[in-house]
Amino acid sequence: MTLNPAIDRNVTVDKLVFDDRAYILSSHETAGGRGLNASCVVHAFGMETVAVCISGGRAGKRLEELLGVGCTYTPEIVRVRNEIRTNFTIADRSGLAIKLNEKGPQVSSAELQRVEKAVKTHLKRAAWLMLCGSLPRGVPSDFYARLVHRANRDGVPVLLDADGESLEAALAEKPTIVTPNQQEAERLLDRVLLTRSHFMEAVEHIRAMGARAVVLSLGARGAMAAREGGRSIEVVPPRVEALCPIGAGDALGAAFAWAMATKDDFEDAVRWGVAAGTASARLPGVSFATLEQTRQVYDRVEVRQAG
Repeated sequence: MTLNPAIDRNVTVDKLVFDDRAYILSSHETAGGRGLNASCVVHAFGMETVAVCISGGRAGKRLEELLGVGCTYTPEIVRVRNEIRTNFTIADRSGLAIKLNEKGPQVSSAELQRVEKAVKTHLKRAAWLMLCGSLPRGVPSDFYARLVHRANRDGVPVLLDADGESLEAALAEKPTIVTPNQQEAERLLDRVLLTRSHFMEAVEHIRAMGARAVVLSLGARGAMAAREGGRSIEVVPPRVEALCPIGAGDALGAAFAWAMATKDDFEDAVRWGVAAGTASARLPGVSFATLEQTRQVYDRVEVRQAG
């Protein structure tokens, strides 16, 4: 589910340098949002996925056009009155990127009820529920918590990729797994994370807050992960030339859910997730690796015992 989708305007420039001009090399628009990105990866890996998202205003019409042209998975669109957001990503050829996100539309309680109904309808045959991204204005911070509670009741595992108050509130409902990046974990724990021991402590702390499992995404350093009753692990990717790391975390979560749905091996799923994030970061712009591209990196990802 993507409750705060966007039109992503992706611009590639020759160089990003402070207080100097940059020349645009290419520009294009895509249908954006963490859950939509995750559906792209899951579908590319050969699994059926339904992407629930909202759409409203002129930007919403453009989102639906983009989904209609380039979308190979099934979108479930809930239309809202206000205009969805437009985000901007500017990246140069060396991999430096700037991402500028709008906050999103005001969503009414009636519109939110329609979104919740759509999710609950698809839960009946779901292998996993992925709750992805920020909440737009007007949405209470416990919205994800309510959906986690319903999924737990229906026996559907939940991957939660959220931030701030919505992440904290949902932890109380014991999601199957949460996948914060370093900055999101720092905000949740209100502390700076710098060292390997900090990362290990953060994973255990977040798990103690309610998550049954945690994958802490660390970008080029891979991930730290732990689950109930299991050992903590460190998953280390090979060194690669990253062209655009934006969206790598979405690929990590999607590949993890795909691997759990197909094999149900936690450590191997984290390995697949790190491989997908790494393989996607190697691609120009906001792009996502295929299964074959991911498999080539997977073979070089190392899993180590962390504690």
